[in-house]
Amino acid sequence: MKYNLLGNTGLKVSELCLGTMTYGGKGWAAAMGNLDQSAVDEQVKRAVEAGINFIDTANVYSEGLSEELTGQSIHNLGLSRHDIVLATKVRGKMGEGPNDAGLTRKHIFQQVDDSLRRLKTDYIDLYQTHSYDPLTPLEETLRALDDLVRSGKVRYIGASNVAAWQLMKALSYSTYNHVEKYVSLQAYYTIAGRDLERELVPLLQDQKVGLMVWSPLAGGFLSGKYTRENENEEGARRANFDFPPVNKEKGFDIVDALRPLAEAKGVSVAQTALAWLLHQPVVSSVIIGAKKMEQLEDNLKAVDVQFSPEELQQLDEVSKLAPEYPGWMLDFTKGDRQA
Repeated sequence: MKYNLLGNTGLKVSELCLGTMTYGGKGWAAAMGNLDQSAVDEQVKRAVEAGINFIDTANVYSEGLSEELTGQSIHNLGLSRHDIVLATKVRGKMGEGPNDAGLTRKHIFQQVDDSLRRLKTDYIDLYQTHSYDPLTPLEETLRALDDLVRSGKVRYIGASNVAAWQLMKALSYSTYNHVEKYVSLQAYYTIAGRDLERELVPLLQDQKVGLMVWSPLAGGFLSGKYTRENENEEGARRANFDFPPVNKEKGFDIVDALRPLAEAKGVSVAQTALAWLLHQPVVSSVIIGAKKMEQLEDNLKAVDVQFSPEELQQLDEVSKLAPEYPGWMLDFTKGDRQA
């Protein structure tokens, strides 16, 4: 297991992060999994043994139950809280009231205390805004998060699921108003979904913001279990919850390229898909989540998969984005200003 700096900080996080959306099974998250406390303890124990020091959850996962199970597991296993980098999120709907969602000061302050209670801890290492809130002024959100860092309840703040302009606006506000800056972005990125590379990847690299990848197997599409002949395997996640969106025609071309590489290396298709992400310089950590221990064991082995430059080029060719303006124009005009 390798450890990477999270953005422009000195904080080291494992290249694989344990995701907890499969914990609990309440509400909409039941489609992801319904692991109970004993199964959660087993997963957390194995992940830590493999070198993972990074755990990601959210208040909306199973209506808070995922946080409860995660916090209880750290306690049950006798893990040192200071050895774990614990991340959670705020923004989603956590009640029926008009102020039970969003990124207002009121909601953030209420939810951080609720998350701390459920996680059985007095601080959160990385507190992330789960998406954009179009109703709340950006400065209200960032100043509330800054207050949480200054209070000691939160160590670092991160963003998730935002557009490049939204993230850059937030970074600029923080810089010029001397408040805490987002150190990371949690976003969807896979070899079958490289849209992030158009605007967000250049921004992350320029501003030294870390990247945490969610759904690195495209909701199971890149697990290797799906084929053109069998797109909806019974019992598989995508049979009941076809998300995130995937261009399946192109996606199966990518799987067809991954499969022989996996066979030649004696690994699974899922491991090759995860390993591709681990080879991308912008990636700080890849979040892996599993319903079953065998899935977790398989994913953990991705850190050992290596690609030659030729293999990476082959995978890039089959998965690269179609040219889009202004990208193709910027590529066309930059030739006379290369360093």
